[in-house]
Amino acid sequence: MKTTLKYIVLFAVIFISNDLFAQNIHFIKNGVIEFEKRSNMYALIKKRINKDNETYMNQAFEQYKKNNPQFKVAKSTLNFTSDKSLYKWPTVEETMNNNWLSSDVLADLKNTIATNFNQQTSATQKSVYEDTYLVKDSVRKINWKITDETREIAGYECRRANAIIMDSVYVVAYYSNQIAVSGGPESFTGLPGMILGLALPHENVTWFATKVTEVAVPEKDLAPPTKGKPTDNKGLKAILLGAMKNWGEYAHPIYKAFSL
Repeated sequence: MKTTLKYIVLFAVIFISNDLFAQNIHFIKNGVIEFEKRSNMYALIKKRINKDNETYMNQAFEQYKKNNPQFKVAKSTLNFTSDKSLYKWPTVEETMNNNWLSSDVLADLKNTIATNFNQQTSATQKSVYEDTYLVKDSVRKINWKITDETREIAGYECRRANAIIMDSVYVVAYYSNQIAVSGGPESFTGLPGMILGLALPHENVTWFATKVTEVAVPEKDLAPPTKGKPTDNKGLKAILLGAMKNWGEYAHPIYKAFSL
């Protein structure tokens, strides 16, 4: 009887402690997240080398590696509240090496994306070479598979989730449920917390939060982009496929990058 009573008391203490701990957790619902995008240029350039261009590309690649770092780094920010977010890039661009090999569609992608979580819609300002498009559509539906793996990012414990988008793009995301907003960088959303780490391993690019600031975000800092030729995802797909119909094997990675 004493042993049974002891376990009952122990379970009660654990239950009460867990309940008190849960009540003391602070959930963030608005603020600004600073992200660092890192593109592995060595890997991206190497993928461009084939039997038709290897004579001059190998030489150019070796020269590039002598004068340039492996990773191209860019900064972006995500303003968010419980129902909206705006992902954007700084007005002043980072200074980049003008070497022709350093130009890459995915590495240089600079989308501005406003997301409405209540309506599950987004407005994306997307530069496609000389043209700018304003793509309004539903948010991307992603079939995430949440795992038990965790890691710390920008001071927050995050849980890993995996997914496949566009039939072939493997995505790894790390989200924190301490930030109670189902958002993330670029067009990636749909997890039970904010995505603070994102990787496209086969595309050689990552986005990781470097700083999270809890602050009231005024409505003007969430205003969606307005400039660009209006279209939706289906329309943009038709535009891209039409423009690149004669590009052969070079079209696929470029299409994937502009479709993110």
